[in-house]
Amino acid sequence: MPEIKVTPLGAGQDVGRSCILVSIGGKNIMLDCGMHMGYNDDRRFPDFSYITQNGRLTDFLDCVIISHFHLDHCGALPYMSEMVGYDGPIYMTHPTKAICPILLEDFRKITVDKKGETNFFTSQMIKDCMKKVIPLNLHQTVQVDDELEIKAYYAGHVLGAAMVHIKVGSESVVYTGDYNMTPDRHLGAAWIDKCRPDILISESTYATTIRDSKRCRERDFLKKVHESIERGGKVLIPVFALGRAQELCILLETFWERMNLKAPIYFSTGLTEKANHYYKLFITWTNQKIRKTFVQRNMFEFKHIKAFDRSYADNPGPMVVFATPGMLHAGQSLQIFKKWAGNEKNMVIMPGYCVQGTIGHKILNGQRKLEMEGRATLDVKLQVEYMSFSAHADAKGIMQLIRMAEPRNMLLVHGEAVKMEFLKGKIEQEFSIDCYMPANGETTTVTTNPSVPVDISLNLLKREMGLGGPLPDPKKPRTMHGTLIMKENSLKLVSSEQALKELGLNEHQLRFTCHVQLQDPHSDADTLHRIYTHLKSVLKGYTIQHLPDGTVIVESIVIKVSSSAEDSNTKVLLLSWSYQVKTWTLFLYIRGLPMQSKPDSSANHLVIESLF
Repeated sequence: MPEIKVTPLGAGQDVGRSCILVSIGGKNIMLDCGMHMGYNDDRRFPDFSYITQNGRLTDFLDCVIISHFHLDHCGALPYMSEMVGYDGPIYMTHPTKAICPILLEDFRKITVDKKGETNFFTSQMIKDCMKKVIPLNLHQTVQVDDELEIKAYYAGHVLGAAMVHIKVGSESVVYTGDYNMTPDRHLGAAWIDKCRPDILISESTYATTIRDSKRCRERDFLKKVHESIERGGKVLIPVFALGRAQELCILLETFWERMNLKAPIYFSTGLTEKANHYYKLFITWTNQKIRKTFVQRNMFEFKHIKAFDRSYADNPGPMVVFATPGMLHAGQSLQIFKKWAGNEKNMVIMPGYCVQGTIGHKILNGQRKLEMEGRATLDVKLQVEYMSFSAHADAKGIMQLIRMAEPRNMLLVHGEAVKMEFLKGKIEQEFSIDCYMPANGETTTVTTNPSVPVDISLNLLKREMGLGGPLPDPKKPRTMHGTLIMKENSLKLVSSEQALKELGLNEHQLRFTCHVQLQDPHSDADTLHRIYTHLKSVLKGYTIQHLPDGTVIVESIVIKVSSSAEDSNTKVLLLSWSYQVKTWTLFLYIRGLPMQSKPDSSANHLVIESLF
């Protein structure tokens, strides 16, 4: 039986360095190639030795697909392609292709230029890697080769994020990347066809969470920011450059305008301009409201939000600062946090998920003394708040996607093991499908039952409906009789008359024959007459004829009688019938004659006669 194999090289029972290897129909596909933000050594990259110990990855991979520009999904891409070695196609959407190299270069500067780390990719490697990228359009089927095809679907989450449907022959896999089933202030909700894949590989960051209403969260967020500003505190909001940053900027901009607040709001230098540029360029990826109002008003040109300079962090008085990155693991957000952490008037609001090992994760778990670089200790006195504006699907959203796609099997990645285990049980209980959650380096093998798609002619369907059959139901298999023809690599079920006409063939009739022995001392003609008389008496309502040529015909069944060459008292009945007729009942009626009869075991056979 055909099999699909799925091996997480990263994000298996873990959040970070998403990298999933899928083997389907003889093809090997890498889904995402991310970096783990919680490590500063080789563990930050996926372990590519699972693919090959020696040689370049080009020899083993048919293509690489990147779901979106977040570094935990694309951060190891230049390392994989330029340092490990991969020259094949890399697929991602147009916005991801535009934004990905900028974020990679920003992170490279922090890691190499500022921290002085080695074994990291260079600026030139990022450029060389991006030359291998082939951009994807939504809902466009892309033929990777003669057998492998991929199709991207809108995932919400961030600008340009896509789920991807991978198909080889009749086998298929859907990979979600990160997605959001709830529309927000600047992006729409994820959506996919009812494609019924063999496996749906879904993120499970919030596997056990069902979020409260977005309006309540927004109100609580604004209340906390306002209270902190009113008492003269500073508010730090760590964000990633694109995504939640724009969502929260729109929210604060509207609130500041309505409340006529004067405290300054700052955003990391340069990122606002870049964000505006990309949201203008890819306006079709935003939600309907922004697309409608974009000509009159650009929602991303903010009146109250200004560019941030690092010297502003020491300014007296209240302020709100959006700074990158979002998990406080490096960069400007970490520098500001260090300056403000000692003042209890100040506040840090973490609006998204933080992976284990980051400063964000530590303070959210209540750690108040942090060991920083050089063994320095930082006392955390400011208020720490967590308010989930994360654009990941919650448990309800994951279940919603399963109903939408109707997969045959489910596989969870990008989540914490205990929470995934809980969701796995819920999925298996509610949908009666197998659900898997492999760890990194562990291979899940799913046996598939490939279905062959067949078109059915309208005439044949009408005929079936005319016979009083139920309406077609995809969940209830049903037998249909017709002729299966193949034309131009597609299969079609049609009536036999239509098949002959389409293929230009002459009609042939198939008949079956069988010999039955009877013990009867009478002549052949008398025996046949007695059979005719008996059948007339028991088969009322059927057309029975005794023809002058010495045959009896019951509907389309022909009966002839002849004497055995060895014994004249043994009569041999030849029965001939077309394939549609059920003849066993007729045998029973013949056995009911007042004479001994039995099928001839030595002569019992089927003969196919072609009548032209």
